[in-house]
Amino acid sequence: MEIRHFDSDLELGLAAAQIALEGIQQAAREGRSFILGCPGGRSPRSTYQSLAALIAESHTSINHLFIAMMDEYAWQDPDGNFHNVDPDSHFSCVNFAFSEIFEVLNADLAPALRMPRTQVLYPLAQAPDAYETLLQELKVDLFLLASGASDGHVAFNGVGTSRETGTRIAALSFETRTDNLGTFPEFNSIDEVPVFGVTVGPATIASVSKSAIMLIQGDHKHQAYLRISEAQGYEEDWPATIALECQNSRLFADRLSLRSN
Repeated sequence: MEIRHFDSDLELGLAAAQIALEGIQQAAREGRSFILGCPGGRSPRSTYQSLAALIAESHTSINHLFIAMMDEYAWQDPDGNFHNVDPDSHFSCVNFAFSEIFEVLNADLAPALRMPRTQVLYPLAQAPDAYETLLQELKVDLFLLASGASDGHVAFNGVGTSRETGTRIAALSFETRTDNLGTFPEFNSIDEVPVFGVTVGPATIASVSKSAIMLIQGDHKHQAYLRISEAQGYEEDWPATIALECQNSRLFADRLSLRSN
């Protein structure tokens, strides 16, 4: 896995965005779709914002771009069935997809160049297998990844997740839910954080990605940097190490993540 260090989060985000832009433009020249695998949360924000600026500056069409989200929070009904949380919820990953990726990328583009709303893809708790099938058919040209700070979760895959696990309903660990208090500051306490989510699995990430970039920023991610940069392969006690098993994998880390807080 290629490892690159950057002076700042902004510099890191720009470098990742340039790689995404090149892929989007190459796909357009080849007359095919470009699938960008996306996490929600803090880590990829600088990448999405930089990508939007590059797209606008270059007047690049993104009407062939698909956004494939990794996960969404879920509720369990009294009958035991699951469904996605309300997409208008402040913590909804689908909300994030539209407000912080779709709208940001389209903001400064002429209508003919914009990505349609129907090209934002996300899993449904009612049918996780269908999302697995869809991603296996489409493949993901570039998967952006992020690691949990305290337990190395990737998407909603917590400690102990088997390497062979695919898209499914997952119970969120206490550590993952605690990390999400920082991701979604409108939560007043951990009691408000859902305990279930629908998520792609490590096997999904590794098998559908044509390339991947693990984004690590901030001194609170120092342990994540050490675990992933020193790993030799997937480790169940730090699921974000699945990045090492993706094709054409890179680790982008900012200066702050290289030292402990």
